Amino acid sequence: MDINKRSILWIVFAVSIVMLWNNWLISTGKPSMFAPAPAKSVASASATASGTPAAVAAAAATPGATAVAEPIKTEVVTITTDVMRVDIDTLGGTVKRLELLKHKGSGDPGWFNGCWGLFEFCKPKGGHSAEVLFRQEGKYTYLGETGLVGAPGLPNHQTAFVAKPGARMLNDADKVQLVLEAEQGGVKLTKTFTFKKGDYVVGVQHAVTNTSAAPMAPQLYLQLKHDGTPPEGSGFMNPAFIAPTMFTAETQYKKYEFKKIEKDAEWMKDNPGKPSPAEHVKSANNGWVAISQHFFVSAFVPQDKLEREVFTKKEGDNLYSIGVVQPLGTLAPGATVTNNARLYSGPQDTETLKSVTEGLDLVKDYGWLAIVARPMWGAMAAIHSVIGNWGWTIIAFTIAIKLLFFPLSAASFRSMAKMKTVTPKMTEIRERYKGDPQKMNQAMMELYKTEKINPLGGCLPIFVQMPVFIALYWVLNASVEMRGAPWALWITDLTQHDPWAILPVLYAISMYVTTRLNPQPADPVQAKMMMFMPIAFSVMFFFFPSGLVLYWVVNNLLSIAQQWVITKKLEVGTAK
Repeated sequence: MDINKRSILWIVFAVSIVMLWNNWLISTGKPSMFAPAPAKSVASASATASGTPAAVAAAAATPGATAVAEPIKTEVVTITTDVMRVDIDTLGGTVKRLELLKHKGSGDPGWFNGCWGLFEFCKPKGGHSAEVLFRQEGKYTYLGETGLVGAPGLPNHQTAFVAKPGARMLNDADKVQLVLEAEQGGVKLTKTFTFKKGDYVVGVQHAVTNTSAAPMAPQLYLQLKHDGTPPEGSGFMNPAFIAPTMFTAETQYKKYEFKKIEKDAEWMKDNPGKPSPAEHVKSANNGWVAISQHFFVSAFVPQDKLEREVFTKKEGDNLYSIGVVQPLGTLAPGATVTNNARLYSGPQDTETLKSVTEGLDLVKDYGWLAIVARPMWGAMAAIHSVIGNWGWTIIAFTIAIKLLFFPLSAASFRSMAKMKTVTPKMTEIRERYKGDPQKMNQAMMELYKTEKINPLGGCLPIFVQMPVFIALYWVLNASVEMRGAPWALWITDLTQHDPWAILPVLYAISMYVTTRLNPQPADPVQAKMMMFMPIAFSVMFFFFPSGLVLYWVVNNLLSIAQQWVITKKLEVGTAK
């Protein structure tokens, strides 16, 4: 049984190493060890040649697809509300910069996510005063583009628009609008962007008027364009990511990484004229497309209950797009059709995402333990609505988890306490049969049976709490609600590591006390391992979110108190 217990300890240690390695892979832009293997590419039978909306959208996204006969002066119009500042270029009506005024920029945390704040050269440096989503600077490209396809010369994201006069700041109003107009190819296109107070949703309306003498069937495309450069600020234990994502009621949530789009493009290059092999939904009448990243998301939500083609595409060297194309029907001469889409660009706040559209809250990445993490987040949000501080919320949640597992941990602690009381007998058996392992194990089994001890009982709480521990890591790592949220004193951001390493040190001390309260293994190797594990975990916790370390410290303190009381009761009972 000692061998079994030693094996379990090695398994726990190995799992910890695997977690470290997996997070390192993610932080360096490599796929997770637990990510499913990509399925074999299958050519879609639903896509046809260049006449399909997806193919037309690809053509529309190609520079030089439409030529403007007479150059018109363009400008960048800046719209400012209480929550965002947005630059929209009248060349194409493109959203080319968007800042979230109530969220501090990520910046570049530097080596190991900013070290511990102990040294000036290790502190976060650079970055923006506000979190910037859309931008086009240097190697970074993040744009929101819309336009028309379906006939030659229609207005698209390369057409010069004219901005109508109007307010550019929200001020005391509830909303502000930017109206852009362009007319070419027998069509007048009016884009209206509507910004509301306190809202991260931008209304994107397209009014299309047929100014020609013949009927036409234009199609509207909405696309998000992004470079494939790995994101800044990806720490060793706080990985960041950026990826195209999509959702439909039928196929649910799907993350489609840039490397998959690159692979699709290579396949199409080798198989010209064949349908796209993209392994995602290609048509629907609901859902959304987005660029998701750590804590934030930008999503186009097309007009509902209107058929659309969903596409992903390589635009150029290290440049990709995801979008939809919606047919607007046949327009008679002089007729007008209006399409109302929305662009959400803001934080991954669960309740806000749920209010925008179905499935948008799924962009919060809880990893492979989402089935545990989602209800865990719901419970923590309910506690926070009462307490109002995320640090105290974590402490209250830890107490609740401890109460939930109390019967199990109490039984475990009683088993370990009994093991400690019979340690002299176990030592005697080992000395007596040290030359005969088989007889030693038989004698140990008899002792366990006589004393009613389960030698594996002490390991059970570790395995039960491990999923909770991992799920909480993902909850803290994915919840923008805790980003920048302080607890008390030196902890100013629960999603970042402890800047002074106080919590990891407290964890090491609490683990040492816990180890001393447990029965000491007779095996020297096992004893050394038990002493080494608190140090190993403490080093890991230097890089973990401080909220997670806070949970573990409080959990250890409660365990110490519980274990001490049970041990004392058993010692009193034995003395009698």
